[in-house]
Amino acid sequence: MSSERPKVEKTSNSSAVSLSDLSEWKELLKHRERLDHVSLRELFAADEGRAEQFSLQQGNWWLDYSKNRMDRQVLDALLAVADAVGLQGHIEALFSGQRINRTENRAVAHMALRSPAEKGFEVDGEDVSAAVHHVLSRMESFSERLRSGEWKGYTGRRIRHVVNIGIGGSDLGPRMASAALASYADPSLKVTFVANVDGEDLRSALRSLDPEETLFIICSKTFTTSETMTNAESARNWLLASLKDEAAVSSHFVAVSTNRTKVVEFGIDASQMFEFWEWVGGRYSLCSAVGLSLMVGIGPARFFEMLAGFHSMDEHFRLAPFSQNMPVLLGLIGVWHASVLGYETHCVVPYAEALRDFPSYLQQLDMESNGKRVDEQGQTLKVQSGPIVFGQTGTNGQHAFFQLLHQGTHQVPCDFIGFSRSSREADLHHDILMANFLAQTKALAFGRSAQEVESAGVSSGLVPHRTFPGNRPTNTLLAPSLTPYSLGELIALYEHKVFVQGSLFGIDSFDQWGVELGKSLAQDILPAIVEKDSLRSPQDSSTQSLLDRYLRQR
Repeated sequence: MSSERPKVEKTSNSSAVSLSDLSEWKELLKHRERLDHVSLRELFAADEGRAEQFSLQQGNWWLDYSKNRMDRQVLDALLAVADAVGLQGHIEALFSGQRINRTENRAVAHMALRSPAEKGFEVDGEDVSAAVHHVLSRMESFSERLRSGEWKGYTGRRIRHVVNIGIGGSDLGPRMASAALASYADPSLKVTFVANVDGEDLRSALRSLDPEETLFIICSKTFTTSETMTNAESARNWLLASLKDEAAVSSHFVAVSTNRTKVVEFGIDASQMFEFWEWVGGRYSLCSAVGLSLMVGIGPARFFEMLAGFHSMDEHFRLAPFSQNMPVLLGLIGVWHASVLGYETHCVVPYAEALRDFPSYLQQLDMESNGKRVDEQGQTLKVQSGPIVFGQTGTNGQHAFFQLLHQGTHQVPCDFIGFSRSSREADLHHDILMANFLAQTKALAFGRSAQEVESAGVSSGLVPHRTFPGNRPTNTLLAPSLTPYSLGELIALYEHKVFVQGSLFGIDSFDQWGVELGKSLAQDILPAIVEKDSLRSPQDSSTQSLLDRYLRQR
């Protein structure tokens, strides 16, 4: 992404009205004081039907949001705010392919990547469906050739190892989904991911691989991303050190990019480049050619099942009334927590080892999208925007940071994600896992009072230590099983939730200028390191001192 700020054009997604100035927002703030001393125990006691009233089914997913410190009045006030900011218009702009990424003057249309060909999808007034499905068809053909053994390496041996080299959205999405759907993968074809420019990442990935049986997928929109291309060049050198012939590159490398010239210069045949488009943001690119490594791993049929799951949630988000719209409700609850109650963090806890990379994936999706301090007009926000997102699988997280969740001084809203069936036959492991899944949200919501602790015979000196305040908010998402379809639904759910929150904040959720400054400064420092001349590019005193120390120790 260029550091030069392009001309900004207004779209229907821009608004001159700040969230904090709306009368509906001011009405919402009154509920914070009203519920300040009302506990979840009291809310449940006052409404026997609360769990049913604050739950929603969409596709495979059941959302229970009853364990949040809110009531019907709060929900109605949040829905009124959504109407006041024109959320429906924002959604229409998103699905009509308008240039709602205003600071980069780009359309946003990742939904086109999973829309059926016959439905059509316009971006800037042009139907892109044919182009999207042409690339998907090429991906399918390539994947089938690789999986069947028809595609062979330079020496005629079958490819058994695929290494995806990318970073950010070109890594996190396919890495996460490949782990999530590993039970569907071909065990004879190993897919590995490399992202970090730290050489150990690539070295450890290649340590046990045979160059004659290895294929690299280089994912870089511009084919100039520093980290990705450094790793790609090193992978190329590793291959040629063994195969000794430049012609071998074309048999062992394919590219996911938009820069045909750079791809060909690298040694990859132009026919082995899978394209995507400027209207596909990195963190929204899994359904594009960036997902090629995933398609190779799980097969085209399963990949298309995932796309169908994405599209199902897209349609729900586009058409469902806000009061029954799962992404809208999750987004509004997030705004209630972050911007009204002042909770600065959000924790995601999947009770499925297969989703171990999902919290990291959501970190980028949420924090790169909504980690902004100014609105679309460049004015400083008057409300707190996106939260700090973290998480870990349950039950591992219970033995790491759950102490703070239960008894710490911070309020940390959590999303718990679970499945009624494991990828294996029903067994005791899954029953124990899900018993913890259910117990943790109950404990966070209702805690254990001092009176309950005392009645259990705990000595008075230990009562404060054994008391749990409860009143800790959670959302619970439960599906029958983790499949390509349900994974697609889940990812799209969070994509649209993030969009809802960005719409309320009045920010551009699709740029990421915050990643640029450090990268540009690194390019300024690098020559001093390479030339071993710390004075080549004078720095502030701290950076200069650290640079001098690094060069001495290096």
